[in-house]
Amino acid sequence: MAIDNELYNRMHDQWWTDDSCFTLLRTGINQARFGYFRNVISERLGIDPHGKPALDIGCGGGILAEEFARLGCNVTGLDPSEASLETARAHARAQGLAITYRQGTGERMPFSDASFDLAYCCDVLEHVSDVDLVIAETARVLRPGGVFCYDTINRTWLSWLVEIKVMQDWPLTRIMPPNLHDWKMFIKPSELQGIMTRHGLRHQEIVGVRPRAPVWDVARMFFQLRRGRITYAEASRGLDMGATSNTQEAYMGFALREEPDSLGGSARQSA
Repeated sequence: MAIDNELYNRMHDQWWTDDSCFTLLRTGINQARFGYFRNVISERLGIDPHGKPALDIGCGGGILAEEFARLGCNVTGLDPSEASLETARAHARAQGLAITYRQGTGERMPFSDASFDLAYCCDVLEHVSDVDLVIAETARVLRPGGVFCYDTINRTWLSWLVEIKVMQDWPLTRIMPPNLHDWKMFIKPSELQGIMTRHGLRHQEIVGVRPRAPVWDVARMFFQLRRGRITYAEASRGLDMGATSNTQEAYMGFALREEPDSLGGSARQSA
């Protein structure tokens, strides 16, 4: 199955609407992951985010970039979809937020070494063709001691059932666009941790992220959403996404950038 990353161009105007599949990301999953990232940065690591350069890798329409900007970070968003970036720029202007958006890919970031104190990559790693290169570039642009936050999807039987079959394929329950995900591109935590370690990102923690609503309530909401009986926003509230100890479906975590020599020498400088 070929993954369809062109949908971010076709659906560029739906990042901030109240009833599209992106609504689940913005009003459902964001609540869980941004709350976790904010706690890690401000409370557990004791970092004052105000004025800290932060990179949003694969920012899409800016739904996480705006959260970090309101936290006080100096945010730069990077994405290959210029159409999504135009949506992000327009929404940030309307909100009075100073966010820089640049077109580019995670495999070749247009930034100099050690440019950022924070970097985060969400809903992205399961879409890229070269996870190793994205992580290598992330490590390169982070300053020593910098924080890398991420989320992605685990490659398990449960993620195949939920993310592929229930949410994407089955006519009765599918609520996501076809070919949004390819199960073979999902990443086991041990694989991601090995890649991060190889590129000088020291793994700190991993937690699961999933609905806290009972499984049958989730199935019922997908059925109702598919038939137009509830909106994506209503489904987001009903799912009650949150951090959990169960990493079998999706997971998030953070790592710290080690000294540059862990990369085996000077990295490439970008314009």
